[in-house]
Amino acid sequence: MKKITYTTLILLCFQLPLFASNDEVYKGLSNFTKVLDLIENNYVDEVESKKLTEQAINGMLRTLDPYSVYLSPENFNELEVDTYGEFGGLGIEVTNKNGLLTIISPIEDTPASRVGIKPGDVILAINGKSVRGISSVEAIRQLRGPVGSKVLLSIRSKGMKEPRNITLRREIVRIKSVRSEMLDGNIAYIKVLQFQKNSRDDFLNSYNKLNKQSGNNLNGLIIDLRNNPGGLLDQAVSMADDFIDEGVIVSIRGRSIEQSKEYFANNNYNIDSKYTVVLVNEGSASASEVLAGALKDTGNATIVGSNTFGKGSVQAIIKLEDGSGVKLTTARFFTPKGSAINKIGVMPDIIIKNDNKNQDVQLNRAIELINKN
Repeated sequence: MKKITYTTLILLCFQLPLFASNDEVYKGLSNFTKVLDLIENNYVDEVESKKLTEQAINGMLRTLDPYSVYLSPENFNELEVDTYGEFGGLGIEVTNKNGLLTIISPIEDTPASRVGIKPGDVILAINGKSVRGISSVEAIRQLRGPVGSKVLLSIRSKGMKEPRNITLRREIVRIKSVRSEMLDGNIAYIKVLQFQKNSRDDFLNSYNKLNKQSGNNLNGLIIDLRNNPGGLLDQAVSMADDFIDEGVIVSIRGRSIEQSKEYFANNNYNIDSKYTVVLVNEGSASASEVLAGALKDTGNATIVGSNTFGKGSVQAIIKLEDGSGVKLTTARFFTPKGSAINKIGVMPDIIIKNDNKNQDVQLNRAIELINKN
């Protein structure tokens, strides 16, 4: 197998072995074939063999973790849409968590964020049909549709006794990677919404522009990773490399050498901020957790906010011969100090919830920290 270069998602196309050599696996396959034959010939209703096989594969993958799923040819093509910067939809990242379709984060300035959908909200139904137990890939397929069409969501939020029904209109979702502004006191504020191609360059350009605006006299930098669902790992690593002069940025550990890798700092050190604060919350996931964990462990930033989502794993996307595919977890992320991210997340140095509707308490605390230093 060729050496894999990791992003958060990896697209692989290779020939899979038809059979394993393990006797136990042979027995299992034999039983599967017998059960399939029994269903085809004796079940009260006629069923499609292909559908049965697909459901069996999907069921097997679901026992592993929320991110390992079977992709029908239709879902495989849908997944490829995520590699582009715009698509028709609602602007939410979802995952199947303990059988519940859970929102990782809403994308800023999209239909989902405008109606107040929050990280951790659970979608109970789409257009009146229960979504309990469905994969995140299938959910995304249902959430997307023609631009301008409507979709009805039944959502349960934390602290609410009853679910609420929300009707949203699908639109083209243009994902802006980075936005920035100068705050009072020569404090640079840069929000990274998602790690896409060129995100690191956009981030560095934004920082340099703000630094020039301050007369090369910035008092501090705030990196806002709240509700950032992740994206391309190499962009998060490159961004961390701008702060870290040496050592490990992130470790990826799988079962084999090919699935494991360490990313080291290249002594780029392009940003020399007097004081850096990183804002995170429960909507910060995957690549954003890699960046936050790296800056925390190396002492290059103070992390402020609430515990992150805990999506610290790498999925390989393997295309099968019939156009379908498998998304399979092949490795997990670890911070420079060896802390696991998966299911745990990154714990902030200063824990503070943003529970005041009238002001951004977390941002205010970050500004306060910079002003004190």
